[in-house]
Amino acid sequence: MTFTVHLVVTLKPVVNDPQGLAVQSGLHQLGFTDVSGVRVGKFIELTLDAADEATAREQVTEMCEKLLRNPVIEDYEIKGMMPVGHAHAAPAGHGQPR
Repeated sequence: MTFTVHLVVTLKPVVNDPQGLAVQSGLHQLGFTDVSGVRVGKFIELTLDAADEATAREQVTEMCEKLLRNPVIEDYEIKGMMPVGHAHAAPAGHGQPR
């Protein structure tokens, strides 16, 4: 079975986020002064073959632990796992074209 997986990798809350601060500063310069606490992360979409969803989830967890995130400074969350060909809506906040 083939799955499409959506992951979000973010810096741990205790880690400084200079990119987030730069984005916040830019937003303030554009007049969006009510914005605060900007954190920047990464969205990862991958497709993989696995016997079932539980096996796919195990594989994705191993991928995150070994490569897709730095365990010292980053957390990750599997936001969605859908069989390919399954009609689904995009995860919240990811409906815009990339």
